[in-house]
Amino acid sequence: MLRKNSRIALLIISLALIGAYFLPVWDISLEAPQYPEGLGFQIWLSHMSGDLNTVNGLNHYIGMKKIVPGSMVEMKVMPFVLGLLIISGITVSVAGRKKFLYVWMIFFLLLGIAGGADFWKWEYEYGHDLDPTAAIKVPGMTYQPPLLGTKTLLNFTAHSYPAEGGYILIAGGILAALISVYEFRRKLKPECMI
Repeated sequence: MLRKNSRIALLIISLALIGAYFLPVWDISLEAPQYPEGLGFQIWLSHMSGDLNTVNGLNHYIGMKKIVPGSMVEMKVMPFVLGLLIISGITVSVAGRKKFLYVWMIFFLLLGIAGGADFWKWEYEYGHDLDPTAAIKVPGMTYQPPLLGTKTLLNFTAHSYPAEGGYILIAGGILAALISVYEFRRKLKPECMI
Protein backbone atom coordinates (compact mmCIF):
# COMPACT_ATOMS: atom_id res chain seq x y z
CA MET A 1 0.00 0.00 0.00
CA LEU A 2 1.04 3.59 -0.61
CA ARG A 3 2.00 5.72 2.34
CA LYS A 4 -0.58 8.28 3.40
CA ASN A 5 1.63 11.23 2.41
CA SER A 6 2.08 9.72 -1.10
CA ARG A 7 -1.67 9.28 -1.47
CA ILE A 8 -2.34 12.87 -0.41
CA ALA A 9 0.36 14.16 -2.77
CA LEU A 10 -1.12 12.16 -5.67
CA LEU A 11 -4.55 13.58 -4.95
CA ILE A 12 -3.15 17.14 -4.92
CA ILE A 13 -1.23 16.52 -8.17
CA SER A 14 -4.32 15.08 -9.87
CA LEU A 15 -6.47 18.01 -8.80
CA ALA A 16 -3.78 20.53 -9.82
CA LEU A 17 -3.85 19.10 -13.36
CA ILE A 18 -7.35 20.57 -13.70
CA GLY A 19 -5.59 23.96 -14.05
CA ALA A 20 -4.44 22.93 -17.55
CA TYR A 21 -8.07 23.26 -18.70
CA PHE A 22 -8.08 26.95 -17.84
CA LEU A 23 -4.57 28.03 -18.80
CA PRO A 24 -2.57 27.94 -22.04
CA VAL A 25 -0.31 24.90 -22.31
CA TRP A 26 2.27 26.20 -24.80
CA ASP A 27 3.41 29.61 -26.02
CA ILE A 28 4.96 30.39 -29.40
CA SER A 29 6.21 33.93 -29.97
CA LEU A 30 7.91 35.63 -32.90
CA GLU A 31 10.19 38.65 -32.99
CA ALA A 32 11.04 40.61 -36.14
CA PRO A 33 12.11 44.17 -37.00
CA GLN A 34 8.75 44.88 -38.66
CA TYR A 35 6.90 43.69 -35.51
CA PRO A 36 8.69 45.40 -32.60
CA GLU A 37 5.82 44.51 -30.26
CA GLY A 38 6.20 40.86 -31.27
CA LEU A 39 3.67 38.29 -32.43
CA GLY A 40 2.60 35.11 -30.79
CA PHE A 41 -0.06 32.61 -30.05
CA GLN A 42 -0.93 30.30 -27.21
CA ILE A 43 -1.89 26.66 -27.51
CA TRP A 44 -4.59 25.52 -25.11
CA LEU A 45 -5.96 21.99 -24.72
CA SER A 46 -8.86 22.67 -27.07
CA HIS A 47 -8.07 25.87 -28.98
CA MET A 48 -5.48 28.55 -29.77
CA SER A 49 -5.45 32.25 -28.96
CA GLY A 50 -3.31 35.25 -29.80
CA ASP A 51 -2.07 36.60 -33.14
CA LEU A 52 -2.99 33.49 -35.12
CA ASN A 53 -4.61 35.39 -38.02
CA THR A 54 -1.54 37.62 -38.46
CA VAL A 55 0.80 34.61 -38.28
CA ASN A 56 -1.33 32.77 -40.86
CA GLY A 57 -1.26 35.82 -43.12
CA LEU A 58 2.54 36.08 -42.97
CA ASN A 59 3.05 32.34 -43.41
CA HIS A 60 0.91 32.38 -46.56
CA TYR A 61 3.66 34.29 -48.39
CA ILE A 62 6.25 31.57 -47.75
CA GLY A 63 3.84 28.73 -48.55
CA MET A 64 3.04 27.42 -45.10
CA LYS A 65 -0.35 25.89 -44.45
CA LYS A 66 -2.91 27.86 -42.50
CA ILE A 67 -3.13 26.88 -38.84
CA VAL A 68 -6.75 25.86 -38.25
CA PRO A 69 -7.18 24.75 -34.61
CA GLY A 70 -10.67 23.34 -35.24
CA SER A 71 -9.28 20.84 -37.73
CA MET A 72 -6.71 19.39 -35.29
CA VAL A 73 -7.77 16.04 -33.86
CA GLU A 74 -5.48 16.61 -30.87
CA MET A 75 -7.54 19.58 -29.72
CA LYS A 76 -10.68 17.46 -29.75
CA VAL A 77 -9.07 14.53 -27.92
CA MET A 78 -6.74 16.18 -25.38
CA PRO A 79 -9.44 17.45 -22.98
CA PHE A 80 -10.74 13.87 -22.65
CA VAL A 81 -7.26 12.37 -22.31
CA LEU A 82 -6.37 14.82 -19.54
CA GLY A 83 -9.70 14.05 -17.86
CA LEU A 84 -8.84 10.35 -17.92
CA LEU A 85 -5.41 11.11 -16.44
CA ILE A 86 -6.98 13.19 -13.64
CA ILE A 87 -9.69 10.64 -12.81
CA SER A 88 -7.24 7.74 -12.86
CA GLY A 89 -4.83 9.72 -10.62
CA ILE A 90 -7.61 10.34 -8.10
CA THR A 91 -8.51 6.64 -8.28
CA VAL A 92 -4.90 5.64 -7.57
CA SER A 93 -4.84 8.01 -4.60
CA VAL A 94 -8.04 6.55 -3.15
CA ALA A 95 -7.12 2.89 -3.86
CA GLY A 96 -3.60 3.37 -2.52
CA ARG A 97 -2.13 0.46 -4.48
CA LYS A 98 1.49 0.66 -5.63
CA LYS A 99 0.78 -1.31 -8.81
CA PHE A 100 -1.85 1.24 -9.77
CA LEU A 101 0.64 4.05 -9.11
CA TYR A 102 3.23 2.49 -11.41
CA VAL A 103 0.68 1.91 -14.19
CA TRP A 104 -0.58 5.50 -13.81
CA MET A 105 2.97 6.84 -13.89
CA ILE A 106 3.71 4.91 -17.09
CA PHE A 107 0.44 6.25 -18.58
CA PHE A 108 1.46 9.80 -17.60
CA LEU A 109 4.96 9.33 -19.07
CA LEU A 110 3.65 7.84 -22.33
CA LEU A 111 1.18 10.73 -22.70
CA GLY A 112 4.03 13.22 -22.30
CA ILE A 113 6.20 11.41 -24.86
CA ALA A 114 3.29 11.03 -27.31
CA GLY A 115 2.33 14.70 -26.88
CA GLY A 116 5.89 15.90 -27.51
CA ALA A 117 6.31 13.60 -30.53
CA ASP A 118 2.97 14.67 -32.00
CA PHE A 119 3.81 18.36 -31.51
CA TRP A 120 7.21 17.87 -33.18
CA LYS A 121 5.54 16.01 -36.10
CA TRP A 122 3.00 18.83 -36.51
CA GLU A 123 5.78 21.45 -36.50
CA TYR A 124 7.83 19.41 -38.97
CA GLU A 125 4.96 19.10 -41.45
CA TYR A 126 3.99 22.74 -40.90
CA GLY A 127 7.53 23.93 -41.64
CA HIS A 128 8.46 21.53 -44.45
CA ASP A 129 5.28 20.95 -46.47
CA LEU A 130 5.36 24.26 -48.37
CA ASP A 131 3.26 25.39 -51.29
CA PRO A 132 5.55 25.42 -54.36
CA THR A 133 3.59 28.35 -55.81
CA ALA A 134 4.26 30.60 -52.77
CA ALA A 135 5.20 34.24 -53.42
CA ILE A 136 8.46 33.96 -51.48
CA LYS A 137 10.72 30.96 -52.06
CA VAL A 138 14.13 30.47 -50.46
CA PRO A 139 15.79 27.36 -51.94
CA GLY A 140 16.56 24.76 -49.28
CA MET A 141 14.85 26.77 -46.53
CA THR A 142 12.43 25.11 -44.13
CA TYR A 143 10.43 26.91 -41.48
CA GLN A 144 10.00 24.38 -38.69
CA PRO A 145 9.62 26.25 -35.39
CA PRO A 146 11.59 24.92 -32.43
CA LEU A 147 9.93 22.29 -30.27
CA LEU A 148 11.50 23.92 -27.24
CA GLY A 149 13.76 26.94 -27.26
CA THR A 150 14.65 29.63 -29.80
CA LYS A 151 15.37 29.46 -33.52
CA THR A 152 15.97 32.07 -36.24
CA LEU A 153 13.83 31.69 -39.36
CA LEU A 154 14.75 34.31 -41.98
CA ASN A 155 14.27 37.66 -40.21
CA PHE A 156 12.07 36.16 -37.47
CA THR A 157 13.22 34.75 -34.17
CA ALA A 158 10.79 32.08 -32.95
CA HIS A 159 10.48 31.12 -29.30
CA SER A 160 8.63 28.01 -28.12
CA TYR A 161 8.16 27.34 -24.41
CA PRO A 162 5.61 25.87 -22.04
CA ALA A 163 2.95 28.27 -20.77
CA GLU A 164 1.30 28.13 -17.34
CA GLY A 165 -0.78 25.02 -18.07
CA GLY A 166 2.26 23.29 -19.54
CA TYR A 167 4.27 24.00 -16.40
CA ILE A 168 1.47 22.48 -14.31
CA LEU A 169 1.56 19.31 -16.44
CA ILE A 170 5.37 19.10 -16.34
CA ALA A 171 5.51 19.71 -12.59
CA GLY A 172 2.75 17.14 -12.05
CA GLY A 173 4.66 14.55 -14.06
CA ILE A 174 7.93 15.21 -12.22
CA LEU A 175 6.27 15.06 -8.79
CA ALA A 176 4.40 11.87 -9.72
CA ALA A 177 7.69 10.32 -10.87
CA LEU A 178 9.35 11.28 -7.58
CA ILE A 179 6.50 9.68 -5.62
CA SER A 180 6.85 6.52 -7.74
CA VAL A 181 10.61 6.37 -7.06
CA TYR A 182 10.02 7.02 -3.35
CA GLU A 183 7.45 4.21 -3.12
CA PHE A 184 9.59 1.83 -5.16
CA ARG A 185 12.63 2.47 -2.95
CA ARG A 186 10.48 2.02 0.15
CA LYS A 187 9.43 -1.37 -1.20
CA LEU A 188 13.08 -2.37 -1.67
CA LYS A 189 14.30 -1.04 1.71
CA PRO A 190 11.30 -0.49 3.97
CA GLU A 191 13.41 -0.29 7.11
CA CYS A 192 15.40 2.69 5.72
CA MET A 193 12.41 4.81 4.85
CA ILE A 194 10.48 7.02 7.25
